[in-house]
Amino acid sequence: MKPFARSLIGWLIEPLAAILLVAGATTAIAQPFYIPSGSMEPNLQIGDMLLGTKFAYGYSRWSLPYGLGPSSQARLFGKLPERGDVVIFRHSTNTKSTLIKRVIGLPGDRVQMVRGRLAINGKLAPLESAGTGKVEESDGSFHPIDKFIETLPGGSKHTVFKSRWDGPLDDTKVFTVPANHIFAMGDNRDNSSDSRMAPEDGGVGFIPVENLVARADLMLGSYDYLNARDLKSWLSNIRLSRFLRPI
Repeated sequence: MKPFARSLIGWLIEPLAAILLVAGATTAIAQPFYIPSGSMEPNLQIGDMLLGTKFAYGYSRWSLPYGLGPSSQARLFGKLPERGDVVIFRHSTNTKSTLIKRVIGLPGDRVQMVRGRLAINGKLAPLESAGTGKVEESDGSFHPIDKFIETLPGGSKHTVFKSRWDGPLDDTKVFTVPANHIFAMGDNRDNSSDSRMAPEDGGVGFIPVENLVARADLMLGSYDYLNARDLKSWLSNIRLSRFLRPI
């Protein structure tokens, strides 16, 4: 081999190896994700950056970059989420869109909203008042909102925001979760287009297990970019308390 060819190959190997390592890690191990909306407040805020564990539920075509792979209901090393897991997934019908919600119902579960309360398999999920919090709107403004601790079957607890009990998604039909699907909702219950709404109505409906991408496990950091309007406010809107905390 000529010296020039050997030199060229040597020059290419290192960046190529780095690209393959990064692609392999983000496919098989973990991947960062960004939160652009408030549907998961108060637990996830606008501007949060989190790390999703890719191997938590096994692998599907959506574990690969750009969904390169065959469509299949079965996942390699597949495992169902648990109720209460915060999952990252591709939209049920618009698979170009990546979303994040909390798992509420598993295959066979019957899920319903009754006067603003969550019912699973005919039983209301316990809901305990936790005072008030502040919800951030898409324009960066904040306003107070009632905060509650909800307990799912199995004992998983999480915080939800709720401001009314007679909204369009507060009384629903009974949703029976089909095989190979999950039912997921946002923690900001009055501001989340989720499994309570069909895809044609702007929601996500039942989410195919195949569409799961990762489980949200670690908060990497957070920046309130909506209120970083000038140079003086840039540093003050870094949310240091949200760095490197479990989800």
